[in-house]
Amino acid sequence: MLFVQDSPGKKWQKLYSAQSHTQPVLSLDISPSQDYFVTSSADATIAKHPLYARDTAIDVYSKPIKISKTRHSGQQGLRIRSDGKIFATAGWDTRIRVYSARNLKELAVLGWHKDGCYATAFAEVGSIRLDIDEQVQPVQEPDAGSDLAIASQSSTQSLVQQRRDEKAQSTHWLAAGSKDGKVSLWDIY
Repeated sequence: MLFVQDSPGKKWQKLYSAQSHTQPVLSLDISPSQDYFVTSSADATIAKHPLYARDTAIDVYSKPIKISKTRHSGQQGLRIRSDGKIFATAGWDTRIRVYSARNLKELAVLGWHKDGCYATAFAEVGSIRLDIDEQVQPVQEPDAGSDLAIASQSSTQSLVQQRRDEKAQSTHWLAAGSKDGKVSLWDIY
C-alpha cells in the first residue's frame, strides 16, 4: 500500500494498493526517477509498481505495472542502479541476478558464493574525468641510469595508475554479500 499525507496533522490518503506477492516482501527499491518501485519476496515474484506524484488526482490504483514470475524464490537485497536501467537481487540459492528495469527480464546470473546471498549494492559511477591523453607528451629516451630515466619511469607509472583510477571510477560495480562472510565485486555493463 502507498499512502500520502498533504501536510503534517492531516489524514493519510491511500494512493496505491496491490497484492502481487503470496509471501512476505523481502526488499524494495525506488527508481532514481522516482516514478516506480520494484519489490521482491520469499516467493518467486518480482513486481514493478507505479509511484505517483503528490499532485496526482486521488484515485486508488490497484495494479502493478509489471509482474515477473522468476522461478527463483527468496530474492532479496534488491537494488536499482543509479541510471535506472538495471537492478540486482541477492538469492537464497547463492546467485546474484541482474534484471532489466524496463521489462523485468533476467539479463545475467552471477554465481560465486557457496551460501545464500543477502545483499547487493551498486557503486555510483564517478563524474571525475581525468584528461590523461593531454598529459602524455613525447619524451626523448634518456640514458638507462640517469636521473631523467628514473623520473620518466616514475611518470609512466603515475599515468598507468591514473588510467586504472579512471577505469575504476567509470565502471558500474556491483557488490554482493553472502552468508559465507564474503563479498563479491562484479563489473556490470
